[in-house]
Amino acid sequence: MFAATLVLLLIGSINYNLSLGYVLTFLLAGVGVVSILHTWRNLARVALRPAKTRPVFAGDSARFHIVIENPGAHQRLSLGLQLRDMDAVYFDVPSRGAQDIEAGMPAERRGVLRPGRFRIFTVYPAGLFYAWANVELDLHCLVYARPEPGHVPLPPAQAATGQGGTRGFGEEDFSGLRTYQAGDPPRRIAWKASARTDIFLTKQFSGSAAAELWLNLADIPDLLGLEARLSRLTRWLIDAETAGLRFGLRLPGIEFEPEFGASHRDRCLQAVALYKPARE
Repeated sequence: MFAATLVLLLIGSINYNLSLGYVLTFLLAGVGVVSILHTWRNLARVALRPAKTRPVFAGDSARFHIVIENPGAHQRLSLGLQLRDMDAVYFDVPSRGAQDIEAGMPAERRGVLRPGRFRIFTVYPAGLFYAWANVELDLHCLVYARPEPGHVPLPPAQAATGQGGTRGFGEEDFSGLRTYQAGDPPRRIAWKASARTDIFLTKQFSGSAAAELWLNLADIPDLLGLEARLSRLTRWLIDAETAGLRFGLRLPGIEFEPEFGASHRDRCLQAVALYKPARE
């Protein structure tokens, strides 16, 4: 369209012998030619490197971080970055500086999500020309299994020694919290902790017997299907850590000893996210 406009201006200037028409025509043509160089220079020598991406749950949006570095003395304006068929993200990069860009895409399934090859481009300064580069970095995002919605009661704690034992409760030492079960005495309800989590929690006291909370995939019925079972296991992991319980995880061929804390929860969530049955 720009070239056709220049041709029409030139024809009109020749036909009517317009001096100012010639000036306008060749001025615009010069701007077009010079913009080729500026569009190319706006993208030339720009460096990209991946930054840390935080894990998300399936069904959420994965937020990839990419650092754009500009080693030159000229500011880079109106750069765009596009992951697959997502909407482009536009940004500027200061001279001899860097910019941390966040681009998102839906995380539909658990596992490791890789955006693959993406594009960085620019149409600066006049919008007449399009300069681009296809880039593939070591970008990945860990996608946890989607937690089962609603409140799912945690499984009962097991004895720390022997098989098939039950938890020995006492009144000597405070050993942790668990979700409220019908019949628990009101004096054992942890009201402050329940107010923080919106889940009724009951205090547990240990006597001579010790117990451990094991979250085991084998305890969830096979009829639910693998993904639904992993979804329930994910819900248990989140609720157990929120309640401040000491818990362990068992998957076929994988076992994490009972521990406390968010880091232990994250290790367990990662194992669930990457779990594949032996037949696969």
